[in-house]
Amino acid sequence: MKEISAGGVVYRERDGELTLLMIKDRFGKVTVAKGKQEPRETLMQTAIREIEEETGIKGELGPLLEIVHYTYEHPIQQILVEKEVHYYLVKALTDQVTVQVEEIDEVQWLKPEAAWKLHEQAGYHNNRSVLQKALKTLGIQII
Repeated sequence: MKEISAGGVVYRERDGELTLLMIKDRFGKVTVAKGKQEPRETLMQTAIREIEEETGIKGELGPLLEIVHYTYEHPIQQILVEKEVHYYLVKALTDQVTVQVEEIDEVQWLKPEAAWKLHEQAGYHNNRSVLQKALKTLGIQII
């Protein structure tokens, strides 16, 4: 079975300070907003919709950062799923976070250094290069 998703690394600039929106999911892992593509929906529409559904943040889509491929075993159907996730850089147009409690434990705005450190401690390994590319695109040198 194949599953296509989209999401993004959300950032904002307030009073000259850049912050990134980081999510702690229900498994205790640090990640960014993403979700499954709906029928007749473009990947760009999916990314914007999922970010708003999971975090309450309205965003403006920027460049495609990366397409990540991985497989996982579906917990209910017990079948292997081939997952393809399209990650974009997304500029936040709103500030107020509203957490989708069914999937998300916590959402927070973090300075780039703190976001990177948290991801390195508790993030998904396949998101590492996505976050690296987002930081590079934003002109942030961390590593």
